[in-house]
Amino acid sequence: MEKVLKVIFQIVKKIVLAFCLVYGFNLIVPGLNIFIPINIITILVVTLLGIPGLLSLVAIFFVLM
Repeated sequence: MEKVLKVIFQIVKKIVLAFCLVYGFNLIVPGLNIFIPINIITILVVTLLGIPGLLSLVAIFFVLM
């Protein structure tokens, strides 16, 4: 039971960190007219891939614009 709670805590911690990373990115670079929306897909990408996931979202933003 303790292992299950530990795994759940690690997953929740990664999700919160991903949310803070995307939110912080949106606060830091408003002058470049880059905005990464905070939704389940972007949070999932950043949760799974970390900073490279955030950079890939920025690259996708440039390709689509």
